[in-house]
Amino acid sequence: MLKKLLILPLFALFLYANSFELNQNIGSFSLPNQFDEKETIDSSIEMIIVSFEKGTGADINQFLSTKDKDFLKNHHAAFIANISGMPSIITKMFALPKMRDYKHSVLLIYDEEDNRFVSKEEKSTLYRLENGVIKSISYITKEDLEKIF
Repeated sequence: MLKKLLILPLFALFLYANSFELNQNIGSFSLPNQFDEKETIDSSIEMIIVSFEKGTGADINQFLSTKDKDFLKNHHAAFIANISGMPSIITKMFALPKMRDYKHSVLLIYDEEDNRFVSKEEKSTLYRLENGVIKSISYITKEDLEKIF
């Protein structure tokens, strides 16, 4: 029993310590959305868009607000916003209430130690997957959004 208690934190540390790479199977993981409901990323997802900054997140939300509610689901896609750097008071008082007005789902990363996704300044990261395996990683701007769908 003690071994299991020691191995579990080490596994979690390993999981969050390494960024996803090409040809890696991402497995299955869950993140909360803006309503604090867990959503699972699994092998059915073919595209993950990750935003790390307020501006890039706003660009993606603006694009998705022009689409129907099931746009991401119909395109086997997920949008993740890494808000780990945002002060919790700002998150609770301003960011989450605004996000709850969106008709699309925004998965949220709160943990600063979660380094699974790579970032590039002023760009969002686009992961293309096949059966849960990363086939490409690219960095996109708002001008690229219409092209990728």
